[in-house]
Amino acid sequence: MERVATGDDEKAIKPLLEVDRVSVRFGGVVALDGVSFDLSHGQICGLIGPNGAGKTTLFNCVSRFYHCASGRIVFDGKVLTDIPGHHVAALGISRTFQNVALFDSLSVRDNVIIGRHTRCRSGFVANALNLRRARREDADLRRHANELMELLELDFVADRQVTELPFGLRKRVELARALASTPRLLLLDEPASGLNHEEIGVLSGLIRQIRDRLRISVLLVEHHMGLVMGVSDKVVALNFGRKIAEGTPTQVRGHADVIQAYLGAPA
Repeated sequence: MERVATGDDEKAIKPLLEVDRVSVRFGGVVALDGVSFDLSHGQICGLIGPNGAGKTTLFNCVSRFYHCASGRIVFDGKVLTDIPGHHVAALGISRTFQNVALFDSLSVRDNVIIGRHTRCRSGFVANALNLRRARREDADLRRHANELMELLELDFVADRQVTELPFGLRKRVELARALASTPRLLLLDEPASGLNHEEIGVLSGLIRQIRDRLRISVLLVEHHMGLVMGVSDKVVALNFGRKIAEGTPTQVRGHADVIQAYLGAPA
């Protein structure tokens, strides 16, 4: 008897994110030149390349900060290039930034709660009058924030102002805030930047834990090769705006074009 394909089968086969021949130009500078790759459900994909390779430009296209000159980006069947940037978070895409951008005057808990507000449904009147649905939603915000702070081992600083925290913990708070919106795709922009060796080891474990426990796909831009090669299921390498390699960490690490891009010499 022939088995009928289910929605779960189709979800497993169809990529969550499809980058299809994306090109970006800034005046006469070609930042991306026909880049294509995809990211599957539950996959961690590392995006690597020397400075100026186009990694951050591609990130900014996926999060809709930049517009593509040509090509398209499809997320869960929806063409992102047709969607306004302020709708991206509601679709299920969240990101961190290379430079930590937190609300310094607020506590860790309140910074995480703010990240959840894209999922709020209570309006101004309900909140002003403290109606039941607003109280229920506020309780949900706090419960969800507490769960994330426990997952990322931030519960012991939950009520401290973020300016009091060391840099490594501040990066973790930003990660918790990005997760608060319950994304299906998490974009991590240089998460290891500024971290010491021990903190990078902790981050590596957290990225895997986030994927495994929260079932989130991760697109990771990072210069720290040990982190990328250690956590990624797949690696995509860019140079001068073009894709030069794609495959497992082992395949990409030994690729002649990747070696030449980083070392300036053939393998």
